[in-house]
Order: sequence, then structure tokens, then C-alpha cells
Amino acid sequence: MKKLSILMLAVSSTMVFAQKVSDYKYVSVPEKFETFKEDYGLKNFFTKALTGKKYIILPVIKDNWPSEAKSNFCNVVNADVINDKNVFKNKVIVQFKDCNNNVILESKGGSKIKEYEEGLQDATKEALLKIPLSNPVAFLPASTNGQNTSPEPVVSVASTTIPEANSYSNGKLDLQKIQIDTNQFILAKSGSSVPFAAFKTTSKNSVFLVKLADGNTTIGYFENGSIVIDMPQGDGKFSKEVFAAK
Repeated sequence: MKKLSILMLAVSSTMVFAQKVSDYKYVSVPEKFETFKEDYGLKNFFTKALTGKKYIILPVIKDNWPSEAKSNFCNVVNADVINDKNVFKNKVIVQFKDCNNNVILESKGGSKIKEYEEGLQDATKEALLKIPLSNPVAFLPASTNGQNTSPEPVVSVASTTIPEANSYSNGKLDLQKIQIDTNQFILAKSGSSVPFAAFKTTSKNSVFLVKLADGNTTIGYFENGSIVIDMPQGDGKFSKEVFAAK
């Protein structure tokens, strides 16, 4: 355990989590920003700005969406611009939510320009400065009624002896193993864009640096076909959480 702890500290803790806005390729923008009485050219300004950041803006009619977006809404981030105006300034909040309606990013912007159209666009421009470029990760598999039913094929990581199972369970929680690339995979609940845990390869065969959804970093490894995570406890110790292949 001591050797593994040293190894864990030596490896970068950067992991892939789908809840970052930059992890998305597709953005859904409402037909009308509900908190504004008029459009003020805001939707066109907003969508052009996101397109400039390499996002693909989806049409309002979902039948015209690309198959990877239409088959699983969790591959799409939902954007909105909210009126936050006060008597002194035009102010907006740019907001992004995932498929479970969880806010994953909010950015505020303001403008001293009093005219609505120019001022609101100027405020939106300021808010958009904090929005990163799109750098999409792997798409979640197809779903039915928001629930994943067909997991992506898994590519072996770090060892040809790693099991090829897609589903794992600890008896209380059922998770899907979704491969991000040859060095990373995630365990996630069906239909969720937020991983339970993200795994990244280390220099030791079949031992992974693991970032949990609560932000804690630990280690994981394969044992007898199961995925094992050393779960941090409040007293500084670790418990062994075993997810057996289904």
C-alpha cells in the first residue's frame, strides 16, 4: 500500500470528467431566451460566439440532430443566457446545464452601455470570455428514455489481461465501464454524464490513478476480473471497494 501511495503522488492528477463544458461538442440553445422580453440580436450573437469556440450549435428540432446527439441527450450541453440587469448596468448570466439539469458552469458579464441591444451583447461577450474552447471527449452510448442501454466497446488498457466486461457492480451500485482512450476510462451510472470515477494509467501495469466524483484522488487496480478502488475514509485510512464484472 505504501508503494502504491508513492506511485499515486508521482503521477499527474489530471483526469477526464464529462461535466466540463469543454468536454462537449454539441450545444443546445433555446429558441428564445425566456428572461428577455425581446431578442435584441442576442441569440445570433451568442451562437456565433460559441461556434467561434468550436462548439456545434444544434437546431431547435431534435429530429435534425446528429445521431450521436439524438441517441443520447447526455452528449449535449444545454446553454442559456439569463437577464441579470439592474438599474445601472446591462448584466447577463451565461449558464450551461448537463442532461440531468445540473449546472456545470455559470459565467457573469456586465456592460455600462445603456442601449439594450449593444449593451446586452457587450455583457454576453464578457461572460463568454470564461467559456473554454470545445475539446470533446468520448461520447456516451445510445440510450432509451435517457438511460444508456448499449455500452461502448471497451479497449484493453495497459495490459492485454484486463477483462473485457462493460458492466460492474459492488452489489449496491451498477456502473458501466466506458473507454475514453487507450490511457483512460470511466465508471459511470447509466444515463449520467458525471462519472463515478475516472481512471488513468500509471507506469505500473494494471494500476490506475483514480479521480472520484467528489474530487478525491486515489488508486485503483484489477483483481481477479474485478475493479478495485481504494476509497478514502474520513480518518485518513482506505477501504477496499470491489466492483465485480457482471
